Amino acid sequence: MSRHTIRLAADAAGITEAAALLRAGQLVAFPTETVYGLGADATDEAAVAAIYAAKTRPSFNPLIAHYATAAAAFDDVTPTALGERLAAAFWPGPLTLVLPRRPRAAVARLAGAGLDTQAVRVPAHEVARQLLVAVGRAVAAPSANPSGRVSPTTAQHVLDGLDGRIAAVLDSGPCPVGVESTVIDLAAGPPCLLRPGGVPLEAIVALLGPIGRGITPAAAERTRNLRSPGLMVSHYAPALPVRLHAQSAEPNEAMLAFGPIPGHPDAVFQLSLDEDLVEAAARLFDGLRRLDAEGARLGLGGIAVAPIPETGLGLAINDRLQRAAAPR
Repeated sequence: MSRHTIRLAADAAGITEAAALLRAGQLVAFPTETVYGLGADATDEAAVAAIYAAKTRPSFNPLIAHYATAAAAFDDVTPTALGERLAAAFWPGPLTLVLPRRPRAAVARLAGAGLDTQAVRVPAHEVARQLLVAVGRAVAAPSANPSGRVSPTTAQHVLDGLDGRIAAVLDSGPCPVGVESTVIDLAAGPPCLLRPGGVPLEAIVALLGPIGRGITPAAAERTRNLRSPGLMVSHYAPALPVRLHAQSAEPNEAMLAFGPIPGHPDAVFQLSLDEDLVEAAARLFDGLRRLDAEGARLGLGGIAVAPIPETGLGLAINDRLQRAAAPR
């Protein structure tokens, strides 16, 4: 691996080089519609282990395996009837399904943290899909950032956290969705939501009817019963402490705003002046990163976050903010 991480253009040559690096067991960050993923050949146990090492990620926290097609994903996991309905409706797209691992699955068991299940997804981002086709096998990919920190939505975010620790980043500009995929557990019993994300819960309920909620993050982390990524209590966290549901910023706080705000804080990042949840989701992680840096520069003591509605993508935004604000 080079001393510094290579930044590859998201053109035919860059995708070809990224695929060759992945097939050779190297780590390559790549764009998806949600966030940048830290990719490794999911069939290579050593490459998957390198993801955990690069991120300093707990080995009991499973990874999502990414595929070019639903058929390829269902070759490694056993689809249920509901899983096939969800895949038909939302793949390619920001939805991850947790399903029973097939005995013949090619994906390394470490990618699923040794469980009898595997989280699988078919991303919609065109560069990601071209890369997966070029690799010709599943790619395991959590978010491309040090474990527990703010997820990356640009190639520069990836380099800020992992430069020199991975082989390359495939740069396709900002991610359009900006929060990770929705995760639905279909492996045992009725479907349940493990993580809200890029597919709004309302869209899933409209297709399947009411669905349950999985094990709480606190219980999952305490028992190490993590059936999918994104279940750690403290996650997506900036260095500065985060205060939620703030109507205004205190004198020593930066402000993550959603709509008009009173006063004139020294550091403000506007998620959406028009209170558009799609725009806010796309800007969330960039906002946390910018306020963290600006707050540190100004000697501020924290980040105040305006209230966000719990509807549509607001459910995913609030999930990420609650974990960012959790005790560390």
